[in-house]
Amino acid sequence: MGIIDKIKDRAKKGKKTIVLPESMDIRTFKAAETILKEGIAKLIIIGTPDEIRKNSEGCDISGAMLIDPNTYEKTKEYEDLFVEIRKSKGLTHEEARKIILSDYAYYGCLMIKAGDADGMVSGACHSTADTLRPSLQIIKTKPGTKLVSAFFLMEVPDCKYGDGGVFVFADSALVQNPDSEELANIALSSAESFKFLVGAEPKVAMLSHSSKGSAKHSDVDKVVEATRLAKEIAPQFQIDGELQLDAAIVPEIASSKAKGSNVAGSANVLVFPDLDAGNIGYKLVQRLAKAEAYGPMCQGIAKPVNDLSRGCSWQDIVGVVAITAVQAMAE
Repeated sequence: MGIIDKIKDRAKKGKKTIVLPESMDIRTFKAAETILKEGIAKLIIIGTPDEIRKNSEGCDISGAMLIDPNTYEKTKEYEDLFVEIRKSKGLTHEEARKIILSDYAYYGCLMIKAGDADGMVSGACHSTADTLRPSLQIIKTKPGTKLVSAFFLMEVPDCKYGDGGVFVFADSALVQNPDSEELANIALSSAESFKFLVGAEPKVAMLSHSSKGSAKHSDVDKVVEATRLAKEIAPQFQIDGELQLDAAIVPEIASSKAKGSNVAGSANVLVFPDLDAGNIGYKLVQRLAKAEAYGPMCQGIAKPVNDLSRGCSWQDIVGVVAITAVQAMAE
């Protein structure tokens, strides 16, 4: 059984309510049909009757709650809530109503804030920024969270590395050029996410183009300092760096490049030094190794709101909804 099937089984036990705000995309409805049929989650789909009718043709979504923001009885309540949350920014009722009727991601986040839904999945036809902006404005971050970051849950077929081919790649979607402290916090959040979702002990590799001093550069220094901080912040986790990718996952190479490391050769959480490396890395593995890539999954938001790659399939949406539902069970 693959990791996403295990996560689906966990989600079925909780039956959380997940919002899908992208009624303008047929992939939403193909995914919704499977999610409802398998009992992975309860669904709320936001859209006008015309949008839903046009894009859901041929899909059985009879088990979903369909909400037209223009006529739904709680729209005024959500408008008032939005104005209250953003009053310090001078948001007016007219502006609030215009936003929530034109951008369903805002409407979905307000439903979560009001307690009418447990999480949201968006991004099939919205950028990461457009998906996360409303969640940060409305739902806010978890108490004590220093940084919101993102990861991909990767499952590589026929792979002996990682945890049977399962990895967390971070940050592959959100934090552009983290400094050492931010990189350390990404490592901690990613270790926690791996342990919660996969159920195995995380082994975190802080990646670089250098292994244990093999190269000298300020970029390497950043990773070395991030590793030191991460170990200090989270001594309960196995974290090591700086490590090249091959030293991180291949035992034979680890034995020569990183002798004595408790992570090298067996890493299952890969923390990339910046967004360029992380984004390129996950897409290379996804396309060339035919890996399943679920995400970007967000870390640090008070309630689970997760992004999708705009190149995602409807099957990817099913997987991300299952992960979101499991995250909601932990809240």
